[in-house]
Amino acid sequence: MIDVATLTGACVVALGKEAAGLFSNSSELVEKLEAASRASGERVWELPLYEEYKRLIKSDVADIGNSVLARGGSPQAGAPAGAVFLQEFVSYPWAHLDIAGTAYDVETRAYNPKGATGYGVRLLTQLLLNEVGRSMP
Repeated sequence: MIDVATLTGACVVALGKEAAGLFSNSSELVEKLEAASRASGERVWELPLYEEYKRLIKSDVADIGNSVLARGGSPQAGAPAGAVFLQEFVSYPWAHLDIAGTAYDVETRAYNPKGATGYGVRLLTQLLLNEVGRSMP
């Protein structure tokens, strides 16, 4: 399963508008997405899902928390915390593409119109084509 979303907006701090963050519990799926990324031109960069990030979603009032704030209200490891939150709901190969920086207003790509970019369509299409042994023109 692959989800494409922005949960916290924090990934844009790490990767800007040039790449989507890639979180996964499957090294095989990561390799396939990275190959599709190279072929499609829609960049991804793998980010960690360290066990320590699970402490960020602990809650005193719920099974898990969906908001990560440090003292003073500032986000703390927002992108990984969002991914760790999602990971709690899967028990199969999964990847989360955090498109916080790539979803809107990327002016450096000729195929992207002003506004929403449609980031991920080419990447996921290439992933499917790679699975059947073809490539995009």
